[in-house]
Amino acid sequence: MRVHIDKTQRAIPLTLGGLTLVSVMVLLIWDVLPGMFPSGAHNLLGAIPLGLIGVAYLIYQTIRRPGRAETIKSILLAMAFFFWAANQLWPESPRATLYNDLAIALFVLDVFFVLAGWPSSSPDESFAECYTEAARDKQ
Repeated sequence: MRVHIDKTQRAIPLTLGGLTLVSVMVLLIWDVLPGMFPSGAHNLLGAIPLGLIGVAYLIYQTIRRPGRAETIKSILLAMAFFFWAANQLWPESPRATLYNDLAIALFVLDVFFVLAGWPSSSPDESFAECYTEAARDKQ
């Protein structure tokens, strides 16, 4: 079942998404002009967009109100972003490799679920494909 989400409902996740894009631009500016930033800034600049997009995605999914299985899948994906952010923020931590490996495992699991068609309530378009009604009718 598809739920129409109006502009006012999208405002918070879109605002966070916009902040995420700005934080990515700042990260890329660091790549070009690292001397403009304090020492060690890259760790924080790399972690912020990952954490923000994870939060934005969870808020978006809360508004969408998906079924239980999709909610679990959404939480797993957000956790992958949070573990990746932790790895970026604390690269010298003894647990940095664990955070990275958990992020990898959760991203791989998410894509595997998409390939396997789980949950069955997820439309096929949920993985970077977008089909028009006419294209679906031709299949």
